[in-house]
Amino acid sequence: MPRKIRDLIRDLEKAGFVNRGGKGSHRNLVHPTLKKPITISGSDSEDAKHYQEEAVQTAIKEVQK
Repeated sequence: MPRKIRDLIRDLEKAGFVNRGGKGSHRNLVHPTLKKPITISGSDSEDAKHYQEEAVQTAIKEVQK
């Protein structure tokens, strides 16, 4: 069962990312140690796409280094 968008956002926020907003269903989450924001699209209750889950995992690993 795929995870929900809200779960991905929660994981990013636990890792220290801050939601700086976006247009429509897009959210841009930034972290002080990363140059590039992570963009998550979709409503909170939608299933996350595989590429979104991979992007979140990669961003969290990069912050934890």
